[in-house]
Amino acid sequence: MTVCFYNNGLFGGYAVITISLCMIVKNEEKILARCLDSVADLMDEIIIVDTGSTDATKEIAARYTDKIYDFTWIDDFSAARNFAFSKAACEYIYSADADEVVSEENRGRFRQLKEVLLPEIEIVQMKYGNQLQHGTVYNFDEEYRPKLFKRQREFVWVEPVHETVRLEPVVYDSDIVITHLPENSHAKRDLQTFAKQLLKGFRLSKRLHNMYARELYLAGDAEDFAQAQKFFLESVADAERSADEMVEACCVVAKAARLKGDDYMFFKYVSKVIAGEGCSEICCELGHFYEAAEDYEEASVWYYNAVYETAPVLSIAAGGTEALGGLVRCYNQMGLTEQATFYQKEYERFEEEATGRKNTCVIQ
Repeated sequence: MTVCFYNNGLFGGYAVITISLCMIVKNEEKILARCLDSVADLMDEIIIVDTGSTDATKEIAARYTDKIYDFTWIDDFSAARNFAFSKAACEYIYSADADEVVSEENRGRFRQLKEVLLPEIEIVQMKYGNQLQHGTVYNFDEEYRPKLFKRQREFVWVEPVHETVRLEPVVYDSDIVITHLPENSHAKRDLQTFAKQLLKGFRLSKRLHNMYARELYLAGDAEDFAQAQKFFLESVADAERSADEMVEACCVVAKAARLKGDDYMFFKYVSKVIAGEGCSEICCELGHFYEAAEDYEEASVWYYNAVYETAPVLSIAAGGTEALGGLVRCYNQMGLTEQATFYQKEYERFEEEATGRKNTCVIQ
């Protein structure tokens, strides 16, 4: 039994917090040590939950901890993480994945955080970096994620009159950056998990509805869109879905139809969005449709609208690099090299702003 001593030290008048590292893993022998080497000495307890490894993952984990548990995989990441959290004994829980690394600079920030974190903080968010390398649901190279959680919450009454218990957690946005270094994309795995849950009759929340549509747009192929089309067709007709969800669903159905060459279905669901405020994704879909038909002038109109007249709802690329790349191709096809050069520069500017990295690739 591991005992994590609360307030086990003082630094500058603050109590030093104790942290349980909780991870769920499967077949991570190539990268697990890299992750643990970067965080092990910052933790007071390490808990590894294995969901069915057939390689040396558990042997590698045993170099760092004796708290290794097996969990039968049931296509539910939350169930596995809840099991891991249930084994924690320290004040705070740090949730990590095997493809994460904490740099030396950020290890110093993490160590300082342990020494000065105020006791009322219940969740610490950290910046998740390098998101676009194998992005599946990410539109930005760096985004905040909740990473450190107070294990036991204290309920506090608030308001001097008509008092009530504070329900919202106290969240702190730290300057710690976690570097995400995946070996490959998890898109197929995630999309298959969505499909399995839907077959079981699981109703997607508004958040998961958005993430499913976003993951399809950012990483799905024609097969993934075809598999998802039935669900999103039902979603468009679902009176309990919000207007935002209806637009998301129409985007997926329209793209699935375009990829299949079903022009009637394509224009039916494009029209549902265009009749409202429109969005970059639908304008891009129209751009792709007319570009494939070699109507480059009409395609350029819709690509322009995707960038400058509408906003994206699922993928920022639809309002940026995807549409700008289309503009470059169309103007090149029309022999308008000056316009093509202008949008090539716009493409590079947008890419640099989104990733922080200069991109000089030439759109063909």
